[in-house]
Amino acid sequence: MQNYLIKNITVVNEGRSVVNDVLIKDGRIEKIGASVQPGIAVTEINGEGKHLLPGAIDDQVHFREPGLTHKASIYTESKAAVAGGVTSFMEMPNTMPPVFTQQLLEDKYNIGANTSLANYSFFMGTSNDNIDEVLRTNDRKKDICGVKIFMGSSTGGLLVDNYLTLDKIFGGSEVLIATHCEDEKIIKANLERIKKEKGSLEASDHPLIRDENGCFESSLTAIQFAKKHNSRLHILHISTEKELQLFSNMVPLEQKNITAEVCVHHLHFTGDDYATLGNRIKCNPAIKAPHNRTALWKALLDDRLDIIATDHAPHTLEEKGYERKPDGTLQLVAGNGGYEKSHAGLPLVQHSLLLMLHYVQQGAISLEKVVEKMSHAVATCFRIADRGFIREGYKADLVIADLQKPYTITPGNILYKCGWSPLEGFTFPATITNTFVNGHMVYGNGVWNESQKGQRLSFDR
Repeated sequence: MQNYLIKNITVVNEGRSVVNDVLIKDGRIEKIGASVQPGIAVTEINGEGKHLLPGAIDDQVHFREPGLTHKASIYTESKAAVAGGVTSFMEMPNTMPPVFTQQLLEDKYNIGANTSLANYSFFMGTSNDNIDEVLRTNDRKKDICGVKIFMGSSTGGLLVDNYLTLDKIFGGSEVLIATHCEDEKIIKANLERIKKEKGSLEASDHPLIRDENGCFESSLTAIQFAKKHNSRLHILHISTEKELQLFSNMVPLEQKNITAEVCVHHLHFTGDDYATLGNRIKCNPAIKAPHNRTALWKALLDDRLDIIATDHAPHTLEEKGYERKPDGTLQLVAGNGGYEKSHAGLPLVQHSLLLMLHYVQQGAISLEKVVEKMSHAVATCFRIADRGFIREGYKADLVIADLQKPYTITPGNILYKCGWSPLEGFTFPATITNTFVNGHMVYGNGVWNESQKGQRLSFDR
């Protein structure tokens, strides 16, 4: 394995930004300090004027493999992730077939081992009738990131709405339980009422159908089960102001039994954006009215919301109801079924860190806080071994960012297999120039070295 010495770079880690040298040896961070003398053969990188960040860890992505590879694959989306500074991901079980058995779960790990350019972990899926398989995850708690429960509608029978089943999972699981919280009965009632009132639906109706009450009631239910059984609960993609009263910042993250995540699209878009982006920003839970975004930012900064992720969920343009015109722009396809036929989800993992660097430039958040929420806190929340920090002895999952080099999203530089982004045309103030995964420089100034694959994440449990 090649060794590296990154010279005179601003190291952003654990609340501080300090110019230092960083020596990478045999896949790990060997030495951090001023004027490091390597004592071994190294490739030297001049980091002057640039920033070194721990690789982002995305705890919620949908890479669509197996079964839905016309949209994405573990290879394509992990490559997009690496290009965007995401060095590790945790992927969801709503593939085809859904991950309802330990064998199907291990099959996904085998795909990851053979094709993923980033480090990987996969959630065990739940249904109303696979409780025995779910609880077998307890025997593999050091090797699997957690158990995923869809408490709102999903695909492939992954909805768990039976309270007896939920009680058994929360009572029996010894691993982290991650939940998608939307109340199915509230969603269906809203849908029927609004369709009756309007006749036909459009994208701007999405946050009215999947409203604040649906999110709140489902999150409250999950928390009640977790408190009853003292379970380790992590609620994904919080999208409403109302839900924030359910979370606390009174204890450090490592002492929390109930944690919460916010996604970049809920920090960036609001319901006002349906007018221009339509079904391109249709996702579950929905992007909602602007006051929710304001509240989410406040809760992120005061640590009621613990981590930032993407819920990267690619669909083809056709599935979203769009086509690309010769000039590269996107337009709705007439007669495609409109809102109700459009799939829910956004591709985001290549641009999540860059988007947060935009908000650093805007003064909304510090660079140190971005690193905390996208790297440190994810590692702490999931107890990931030897990753998420720039520490001697840790795995060298590292990202070099040039904060003075703007980057614009165009159809030609999108790496998602689906080939589009809701952020097309957006110019970020920064560029990811290099990404190291386990000390291997997978991406450097536009050049790829795919000779080494990512590693399976392990957990200190």
